Amino acid sequence: MEAIVYEEFGGPEVLRPAQVDDVHAGPGEIRVAVRAAGVNPIDYKIRNGWMEAAFPSPLPATPGSEFAGVVDETGEGVTEFAVGDEVLGRSTTGAYAEYVLADVGAVAPKPAGLGWAEAAALPVATATAARVLDELALSEGETLLLHGASGAVGSAAVQLAVARGATVVGTASPANHDYLRVLGAVPVAYGKGLVDRVREAAPQGVDAVFDVAGKGALADSVELRGGTADRIVTIADPDAAHYGVAFSAGGGNAPDEGRRLAEYARSAAVGGLRVPVERTFALREAASAHELSEAGHVRGKLILLPGER
Repeated sequence: MEAIVYEEFGGPEVLRPAQVDDVHAGPGEIRVAVRAAGVNPIDYKIRNGWMEAAFPSPLPATPGSEFAGVVDETGEGVTEFAVGDEVLGRSTTGAYAEYVLADVGAVAPKPAGLGWAEAAALPVATATAARVLDELALSEGETLLLHGASGAVGSAAVQLAVARGATVVGTASPANHDYLRVLGAVPVAYGKGLVDRVREAAPQGVDAVFDVAGKGALADSVELRGGTADRIVTIADPDAAHYGVAFSAGGGNAPDEGRRLAEYARSAAVGGLRVPVERTFALREAASAHELSEAGHVRGKLILLPGER
């Protein structure tokens, strides 16, 4: 099958199309013919070799984990899905490929009204956002400070937090402030003077902080939390330990991941949950997608489409 591989750690240029061994479904697994695969910042961090401690990557490797596609093989004991079903989820094999394997617990049916690219944008963003909001124990009436609110994970986190009854103050560039207001967040600009701007936007104080951006906001976050690192979680800042802040790397599938993903997919199909797709690429253009992802400032998701040439 065709896949994107890299044989050494490095920049986007190490990614190349290749023919690799096909995969087949084992017990409790399905094989899916990929129609769309999501590109996430964690993908380029793993490709660079920066995440070996948390996500060891035997080489050669195929990047990616989230996908949308059509079931074309089921493993022993699988009754939840059948060949021909349209699904979305997170894979156990690299998603930048014609086919992926997935545990049935990390997969959900794709609603007919949800496009392939939009479906592939959901699994990682929603699972990451929900996991961290759970870790923060965010509840109704509280105020969440969310750094990097206009990206894919940030967009999902704003909406899931608002759905819990929380007030969300989201940092983003001014160009994304109207977008954040539509999602339900109170936007503030990041950078120098952030503490004062957040205090003006949230005079009631900040109960929890979720850092998606990883751009040096932890010191300000600790100050806004009254000098404590309690209830601050980052998924992006490697200096977390210096500030006593929890780093959430994820890994593995939550027990109810498939059920939650099915709910998010149904909501997205009717416009109730938005994780916008900024741009799509053919599978062979994965290096260009990584260049754009690594440069930052992407609103929403970048998606690979294996069927395009």
